[in-house]
Amino acid sequence: MAQPPAQTSVPSAAPTVSGNDADVIVVGAGPAGSTAATYLARAGLDVLLLEKSTFPRPKVCGDGFTPRGMKQLIDVGIDCSERNGWLHNRGLRVLGGGVSLELDWPDLASFPDFGAVRPRQDFDELLARHAEKAGARLHEETSVTEAMTDERTGRVVGVKGHVGRGKDKREVTFRAPLTLACDGVSARVALSLGMVKNDKRPMGVAVRRYYTSPRTHDDYLESHLELWDRSDPKSPKLLPGYGWIFGMGDGTSNVGLGILSTSRAYGSTDYRALLKSWLDGTPEEWGYRDENAVGTIGGAALPMGFNRTPHYRPGLLLVGDAGGMVNPFNGEGIAYAMESASIAAACSIQSLARSGSAAEHALRNYPIAMRQALGSYYRIGNLFSRAIGNPTVMRLATRHGLPRKTLMAFLLKLLANLHDPKDGDASDRLIAALTRLTPSVK
Repeated sequence: MAQPPAQTSVPSAAPTVSGNDADVIVVGAGPAGSTAATYLARAGLDVLLLEKSTFPRPKVCGDGFTPRGMKQLIDVGIDCSERNGWLHNRGLRVLGGGVSLELDWPDLASFPDFGAVRPRQDFDELLARHAEKAGARLHEETSVTEAMTDERTGRVVGVKGHVGRGKDKREVTFRAPLTLACDGVSARVALSLGMVKNDKRPMGVAVRRYYTSPRTHDDYLESHLELWDRSDPKSPKLLPGYGWIFGMGDGTSNVGLGILSTSRAYGSTDYRALLKSWLDGTPEEWGYRDENAVGTIGGAALPMGFNRTPHYRPGLLLVGDAGGMVNPFNGEGIAYAMESASIAAACSIQSLARSGSAAEHALRNYPIAMRQALGSYYRIGNLFSRAIGNPTVMRLATRHGLPRKTLMAFLLKLLANLHDPKDGDASDRLIAALTRLTPSVK
């Protein structure tokens, strides 16, 4: 697997070529884009980071980070201490089938032993400003609409879009030898080139809302494998999907639910009404009622399991959600957006230090490195999401799996992709063997 670029600055590997606006254009200043821009700028490259919004900006998210996400943040140089506004947690609390089980994050060499919560309203700007400090040139209110290609070769040579809003809106173009599409689930750059998603790969949809709640401080992220509508105590109803409750430490909780495309309810459900039905059945003292709501319900799609490929075409890399990098086991996206960004940056730095076919070989290594890092794991995850989309399978798994703590500890490692592949215990070795023997998703 490609490693993140070194964190010390080095002389520019490729001074900006005459006629270009930058060495690299990064479209989107979310976790993928800002991470890539940080690593690229540290390597001395001239990086344009284009963001359609202005900071601070809200983003629909659970706001929860597993140890895998914390590792990526530590690697890129973010201060993740509690004194810097991060609320740490010990693990995951899982509820279902009448059982509540608290599972601590595993003690591993590869990952820290803590997760955290941090609001996306604050988190995305923190990463973007981190990229600026590294030397990236951030352009806010710059909406990219399509890629530009060389008429002769078809290679991506830049992007088109517009700057500003309303009467101040004007068209712009930016040129660079390399573009990183980090524009999220909308994937406008990829779509402008006809790169459509694979509908056979799973998608998810999630909705969330903040509530003032006494449960704001919690040592565990909380996951509900069964969603019950208990508004009528005489006739409780099992709802589709799974839910979460993450205490934010500021007097509120982030509460939401998700549904996979493998569920029969996907696409035909009023997700906002579903969230309300579930929360109306939770204990009133938790506070998850309309009168305690902070803001509106927000929704977002989750592109999973490499659902948009190829991840590289000449001049363009798809990074993060634009390439369907969300974990199909648990819907986690930020860790994988940042991980793919570090790999994309490493390949880009190598390419821009070379010329001719050697430069192209470095870029072609990006999808190979992504398959090596996640391809086999995501194939297993795609199969897993298909299985649990069947409510009968989900009920059986919840009823018979949750009471067995050893099994659930193993599943926590598998679902959160937290294991030591070489020096771990028996469960780590089993997960490593499963991924080694499973053909990679392409």
